[in-house]
Amino acid sequence: MVDSLLFLYLLLPLILLLVIFFKPKPNSDQNSSPKSYPLIGSYISIYTNRHRLTQWTSDTVRNSPTLTFLLRRPFGQSRVITGNPAVVQHILKTKFSNYQKGDMFRTTLYDLLGDGIFNIDGDEWKFQRQLSSHEFNTKSLRHFVEHVVDTELNERLLPILSTAAANNTVLDLQDILQRFAFDNICKIAFGHDPAYLTPSLPQRKFAVAFEDAVRISSQRFRTITPLIWKIKRVLNIGSEQRLKEAVSEIREFAMNIMSEKKQELCDKSSIQSVDLLSRFLSSDEKFVTDIVISFILAGRDTTSAALTWFFWLLSKNPAVESKIIEEIVEKSDSPAYDEVKDMVYTHASLCESMRLYPPVPVDSKTACDDDVLPDGTVVKKGTMVSYHPYAMGRVEKLWGGDWMEFRPERWLEKDEWTENERFIARDSYTYPVFQAGPRICLGKDMAFLQMKRVVAGILRQFKVVPVVDDGSEPVLVTALTSKMKDGFLVKIKVRE
Repeated sequence: MVDSLLFLYLLLPLILLLVIFFKPKPNSDQNSSPKSYPLIGSYISIYTNRHRLTQWTSDTVRNSPTLTFLLRRPFGQSRVITGNPAVVQHILKTKFSNYQKGDMFRTTLYDLLGDGIFNIDGDEWKFQRQLSSHEFNTKSLRHFVEHVVDTELNERLLPILSTAAANNTVLDLQDILQRFAFDNICKIAFGHDPAYLTPSLPQRKFAVAFEDAVRISSQRFRTITPLIWKIKRVLNIGSEQRLKEAVSEIREFAMNIMSEKKQELCDKSSIQSVDLLSRFLSSDEKFVTDIVISFILAGRDTTSAALTWFFWLLSKNPAVESKIIEEIVEKSDSPAYDEVKDMVYTHASLCESMRLYPPVPVDSKTACDDDVLPDGTVVKKGTMVSYHPYAMGRVEKLWGGDWMEFRPERWLEKDEWTENERFIARDSYTYPVFQAGPRICLGKDMAFLQMKRVVAGILRQFKVVPVVDDGSEPVLVTALTSKMKDGFLVKIKVRE
């Protein structure tokens, strides 16, 4: 923020001259792009909407006839932003090899993610994905639900909620769910229990560092020019100084996990677990710590974000909540894994929630060569192309005139033979919440099982009541994932 203000003040005289004496640069397309001026591009519009960039770009996508527009950034940078399913399929599948993470994305996030799976392309990415895929077979998923998630749920999460209900305490449910997800991903991927979700709710140094590192890294994308954060990094000042400190703390945590795992594997008397981390330990330490950090990001922030928005939407839609509770009661005699696997209405409700509030609201690729998108948009080599799941969930052409409604039924239809409702998935290019194509999320099934188990566990015993002023709604803030500004304050009521 300070960087943008300072730069704006320095350029203010030039900007005034450009606005007064020069007409906006005409758009060569018909995609309703924001007004663009020489040198500064659409920076005036970007700065005006700096507090709501996701919503602003979403509105611009939806107002474009092709659901695609060109955002011209200062100093000749440009970025294509799309909500067109045909374009999404083009960049994520048809021309997959031409749309990679690219140098800008990789450089911007390298200090945090390094060579982790979410920040690389080519053979390195294929290697990490192939080894990681072993964690997501049916046997592993059943173990995850019945041992890891259930233990965390019954021994930590539910007792905390029970105490809060008894004492009429206000909890930040967003924080609680992040702690829950963090413990889970560390247990299943690394065989390590950080015990972050305990009754004292400790404010551990790692968690603060991780929050800061994700926030500052994502802010790099929003600076008027990458030169600003790169200079600050060289001088080790401001936010870049804090990022360096935070990343050092994160890597120290990752190194400790790695050392524990090595010791476990060397100690023949201990019970050894074959987990994700064990498969990568033969690689160098820097590479392994990159992998640890990437999986913490994926496991901690995405499912917790999805569940946070889900419980808020549920509080506004009591009829949906009642149907979910009916399903929970109906399935309650089944083993944990079978219970959540067969929760069709709850599954549809989670999909509907993520349609409106996807955990990753915008994702980007970079064109390796010149290309023309299916909607006619010309893409030059090096141009960043972003697909916008947040906008796509709000497009009337894709979801109908009732797109604003939280309606799980849009995902269901009655089986003509059994009369039971069955889930009908939308194609992953219309609903790219878990990406699509070769890079589709490996942890999709694991995420759904975890979320459904949490929903069943909480709603069976409690009602979540937001602590908000009448009529007010949470403010969406986006870093690498979507969150609620200032958390999600709730009271827990025992369900009768």
